[in-house]
Parts: sequence; structure tokens; C-alpha cells
Amino acid sequence: MVRRARNPALNLYTLPGGVVEAGESLVDAVIREVREETSLLIEPIGLAGHREVIARDSQGKVERHFVILCFAARWLGGEPVLSEELNDSRWLDPPELANHRTTDGLAEIVSAAATLLTTR
Repeated sequence: MVRRARNPALNLYTLPGGVVEAGESLVDAVIREVREETSLLIEPIGLAGHREVIARDSQGKVERHFVILCFAARWLGGEPVLSEELNDSRWLDPPELANHRTTDGLAEIVSAAATLLTTR
């Protein structure tokens, strides 16, 4: 888990990730974003779930719409080195998420990822 050092999700624990670049596959984007944010090398196994976040201004007008795809992945190597976007990282067992402030639905995503990893 990583804790965000800026908005969106300031000071919430979540999974590392970011924007898919034009022409980039989802799997390549996950590998790149995790490496850029944490220096970890991973192997994505499959989609564990998704979330949508719609940010609105004070009048209710949509400012941004995020579609977040969360992948189960195996750690292949490296130790966490944080980018400027993050201010903490932790290896947590799924039940430990209850002890931290997280993004909405993170526990369910992590549970689905754990199931994927045990079946593949």
C-alpha cells in the first residue's frame, strides 16, 4: 500500500497507479506506473476490480472523472522507493487495511486480488 502525498486521495492509503499513456496497454501502464511511483517490479495477473471517482466543483459541475482499474500482481523485485506523489509505503496483509484510512472500496479490491493470486 502507498499513501498519497497530494490530491486526489491526499493522505489515504491506496494502490500505486496513474494515467495510461496514449497507445499504452493497460498491463504496460500498470507495470510502468508502479515502477515510477515505487521502484518495484511487478507482474500483473489480472483485473481485480474497478472504481469510478467523479470530482465536482462547488456548484456540482463535473471537473474530472476517474475510471480506476485495479490489477492483482505478483512482486518480482525491488524495495519501495517513493516518488514525490507518495509519503509512505507498507506491505500489509488484507485484514490490516481496517487499521488505515484508505480510498473507498480498497479492502474489497485487495480481497479480490488475493483471490485471483491464489487461483492463478
